[in-house]
Amino acid sequence: MKPTVLFVCVHNAGRSQMAAGWLQHLAGDRVEVLSAGSAPAETINPMAIAAMAEEGIDIASAQPKILTDGAVRASDVVITMGCGDACPFYPGKRYEDWQLDDPAGRGLEAVRPIRDEIRKRVETLIAEIAPTGGPAV
Repeated sequence: MKPTVLFVCVHNAGRSQMAAGWLQHLAGDRVEVLSAGSAPAETINPMAIAAMAEEGIDIASAQPKILTDGAVRASDVVITMGCGDACPFYPGKRYEDWQLDDPAGRGLEAVRPIRDEIRKRVETLIAEIAPTGGPAV
């Protein structure tokens, strides 16, 4: 059974969407990918879309979603990015909090290093939960 990863940030418009895009792109069908926000924005951050497009990853069609109890329950791994106490906690889930700058209101030059840091963390996560050639953990 493939692991499910939920990325959570406040607006579900930047960091969590970039992380979901990277995980889907790099892990393919080895991982189920979800993302949500505690106070979702209306649209995805245009600079996040542009930064990911530079890497050949299209997140423009994604929509910010509200964080639900069900999404957390359905996930094996929950990655939070500054959502604080809004994120529900359930025993038995793997939780990580990624301290990343918020790309909101920043230009493309400032968003690129955030995008690149997210990629590194996603690559590490994939190696831990869904390595190629081996069973998912």
